[in-house]
Amino acid sequence: MASQFRDDESGAAMVEYSILIGIIAAASIVAVIAIGGWVGSQFTGLCAKLNGKGLTAAGAAGGTC
Repeated sequence: MASQFRDDESGAAMVEYSILIGIIAAASIVAVIAIGGWVGSQFTGLCAKLNGKGLTAAGAAGGTC
């Protein structure tokens, strides 16, 4: 019984998969935040250009963005 307990690696495999899932989840969250920031800045820049204000805040002079 002791040798069977010693040779059982299912718990170690579960820990390894849990760590792998955690790394993938963290990388996914970082990617979504980075892409979201980039997309937000693109929309802000586009709105500012459409309003003819350069890089000023949209809505300062009646902008609709």
